[in-house]
Amino acid sequence: MQYYVYMLKCITSAKKRTYVGFTNDPKNRLKNHNSNKGAKYTKGNKWRMIYKKKFLSKSKAMSYEYILKHDRKKRLKIYNSYK
Repeated sequence: MQYYVYMLKCITSAKKRTYVGFTNDPKNRLKNHNSNKGAKYTKGNKWRMIYKKKFLSKSKAMSYEYILKHDRKKRLKIYNSYK
């Protein structure tokens, strides 16, 4: 099974808000976030997926998710490279 680490950009807020997570179905996960069924942090806002990376194991995806969540410079670089 394939797993993805993804980063979302908030499109309803003036602030640079992002969210990082992992899933095996990125399209469905984005749909859940945008219909208030995702993580508590994402509720009440609309999101756009600006980054995803594929992994072949859940543990590698989870490890990378942890790194990306805690590396603000890397998140900002991804955010700024998205147009």
